[in-house]
Amino acid sequence: MTAPHQTSLTAEYDSADRACAIERSIRPEIDDIEGDRTTARLSRNGRQVELAVEAADLVALRAGINTWLTLRGVAEDALAGHS
Repeated sequence: MTAPHQTSLTAEYDSADRACAIERSIRPEIDDIEGDRTTARLSRNGRQVELAVEAADLVALRAGINTWLTLRGVAEDALAGHS
């Protein structure tokens, strides 16, 4: 999908191991959640995890951002409980 609306959500963690754990938690959702109006890409570089969200329209972009921020937050909360 080449979408006219896009954003990048980047989070930096205190260690590469924590970033890797966040990435592993979110990665299975990438293919499961995509729809006709939004797509997402996930990447990690050391301590940073980046989610790129693209959408056909602004409403879909907002919904995609909310979904991915929620999933990232759940992964962070789950890791915090195991620290």
